[in-house]
Amino acid sequence: MSKRNFVVTSFLAAALALSAFAQTTTTTTSTRTFSFPPLGLGSTETAQVNVVNMASASSSGTAASCTGSIQFANASGTVIGKAATFTVGTGQISSVTLPFGTSGFSGTHADFVASVTQTVPSTGPCELVVSLETFATATGETHVVLTGQGAGPGYGGGPGR
Repeated sequence: MSKRNFVVTSFLAAALALSAFAQTTTTTTSTRTFSFPPLGLGSTETAQVNVVNMASASSSGTAASCTGSIQFANASGTVIGKAATFTVGTGQISSVTLPFGTSGFSGTHADFVASVTQTVPSTGPCELVVSLETFATATGETHVVLTGQGAGPGYGGGPGR
């Protein structure tokens, strides 16, 4: 190799290395929120929102992961407590409960709304399925189950999947 070719080759290699070093990778994320319809909760009941990630690792080996938050609001739209965050891998379930006794509700019955806000990753698989249930606090007997059916892509098999 001539001295001139060596200098040009070395210069090109250095330029490529610097340009690769100078590149930045930008990952963008967005959020989407699914709100369950209003539901009543009796004084002897607990409400629970469940999320599960049904996605498998990508073909490149990127692990499946879903992140987001779950919150409850009263009939006036005021958030009850603070939102609980979750991160779930393939097949993992995360649940958040709202017992009537710690909700701030009064009387024997109150209405509420539960919502799940998902941070949609720009990379990596996430297929979040959501459900809401109410059950007897003392016995665990299930009273109502609502699923994310019809909520759109990524929520329990709704349109767009």
